[in-house]
Amino acid sequence: MSQHEKLNYVEFGATDLSATKAFFNAVFGWTFTDYGDQYIAFENQGLDGGFYQSDKVSTVINGGALLVFYSDSLATTYDKVVHNNGTIVRDTFKFPGGYRFHFTEPSGNEFSVWSKINS
Repeated sequence: MSQHEKLNYVEFGATDLSATKAFFNAVFGWTFTDYGDQYIAFENQGLDGGFYQSDKVSTVINGGALLVFYSDSLATTYDKVVHNNGTIVRDTFKFPGGYRFHFTEPSGNEFSVWSKINS
């Protein structure tokens, strides 16, 4: 349900929409709605959003926003990311509140996963 002046949707550029869609489906169970060959959308993932065909992607080093997933099992999610063609760009580290790692999905957008425990 949309709420007044609250975040509602996020969009990312993606160099390979098919690979991005396959990655998020395999790792996080996302399903997508295709809107032509230039846009895919996802829903019910904490924040709705989509990916559009682009040569540019979002990374922390380029000043992009970092969206962070939560996991009950950091090691399991880490393995799923690696197994499904994600690239670990910052290995698991401790931070106030828990542990996390950063990864890029096949198009190159950077995300993070955190957990309260390192297992």
